[in-house]
Amino acid sequence: MPETYRPKPGDRIFRPRRIKRFRLRRVLGIPAVFSAGYGNVGSSIYYALGIVALVAMGATPVALGIAGVLFIFTALTYAEGTAALPEAGGSASFARHGLGETAGFIAGWALMLSYIVTISISAFTIPPYLGFFWEPFKTSPFIGTWASVGIVGFLMLLNVIGIRETSFVNVGATIIDILTQVSLVVIGFIVLFNPTVLLHRIIDNWPSGENLVLGIALATIAYTGIETMSQMAEETKRPETSVPRALVMMIVAVLVIFAGISLVSLSAMPVEELASEWSRDPVAGIAFHLPIDLIRTVLKPLIAVLAGTILLIATNAGLIGISRLAFSQGSHGLVPPALSRIHPRFKTPYVSIIVFSIIAIVILLPGFFAADVFENMGALYAVGSLLAFMFAHASILALRIRKPEMPRPFKLGWNIRIKGRELPVSAMVGLLATAGIWLIILVTQSYSRWVGLGWMVVGVLIYLYIRRRRRKPSDEWQVPLKRQKS
Repeated sequence: MPETYRPKPGDRIFRPRRIKRFRLRRVLGIPAVFSAGYGNVGSSIYYALGIVALVAMGATPVALGIAGVLFIFTALTYAEGTAALPEAGGSASFARHGLGETAGFIAGWALMLSYIVTISISAFTIPPYLGFFWEPFKTSPFIGTWASVGIVGFLMLLNVIGIRETSFVNVGATIIDILTQVSLVVIGFIVLFNPTVLLHRIIDNWPSGENLVLGIALATIAYTGIETMSQMAEETKRPETSVPRALVMMIVAVLVIFAGISLVSLSAMPVEELASEWSRDPVAGIAFHLPIDLIRTVLKPLIAVLAGTILLIATNAGLIGISRLAFSQGSHGLVPPALSRIHPRFKTPYVSIIVFSIIAIVILLPGFFAADVFENMGALYAVGSLLAFMFAHASILALRIRKPEMPRPFKLGWNIRIKGRELPVSAMVGLLATAGIWLIILVTQSYSRWVGLGWMVVGVLIYLYIRRRRRKPSDEWQVPLKRQKS
């Protein structure tokens, strides 16, 4: 038998200290990731179409189409970033690795704003569609707002229990909703689509240049589910391949359905009607204008149920995204550590789930008395998401320059070589476009400007306080690798 080693005088024995760290469970596959993202992106067609029509008028399909191109660029950027850095953090994680801690915090804090508004605006839009079954849901601000508050509270409890339970709901509802949306597009093109009428409504109601650009800006709120999919990477099985595949699937599904529904809607009703009576439930307006009684009778209640369901998924997706983002930011000391606390039984970031659910409910409260709360939430939503997209594109470019040797299971093509570094054209175009649209919203929308910038100022103050507590200079961008190892 081999002789047992016995320490000799002068030997130094190293006994590593065990560090207990809670981790999120890797339980999600491609269907669960796709459904969570589509719950956010696909659901926005139920209200984004009306919001865009308010300013873009006849150019609504054009605004959605241009925003769709930017969506492709952004989704591909997230695919490369998530495959290389499969963490719960999305653009905040990309920024932290590519641009440093300060940029990581700013991106993460902007994302928190967009997620909170996602929760609020999605929950706020559910009651109008359910108004088909009980009219006060659509006509009474008091009843509708209380219903929205109850929805957020219910999902808060469900998410504290665990991600597996909520993802099961997402997958089933998303499959049914996609089938219904595709059916509506096909039926709409058969019985409603009229190229001549459509062309006249576009030309006769063409907006000013300023309104067209603003319409494109508002249309970008329809494409923010990509962040949710990236946030779930730390809970996804084989994220380096699963998340990029889910993103590509969503690009195809979303662009086809968005293009179809926007064209059918302008064939079904005048732009003025879309932007007024049906602005909060435009898909229901399409079903209302179907000329065949039997189809209309079947689709009207079905769309009411499916719209409510997919918007429920969107509310849930926003809650999933912000809780996982807070978990990632708290784990790296960028937000108060309590936000990253994991429930000992359910293994979910329950503190952040509860805190941000309460904030989302507070944002809903003006619905009891404010008439323009819906439009204000839409613009505020875009402020946070576009800022996060800017950091995502910039971070991918920075990582290509600073860490060209980094393994990239999914790598963007169409690169140009600058000083020996390959830089993706799509990321550069995406960065310039999102930055320009973001500035336009700040200049033209006073509510989103002051609330959005106020949110960012509060975040910076919290960040400076945390950095001071950690005794680090506020302008330090990244901890050197050697210091980390020591």
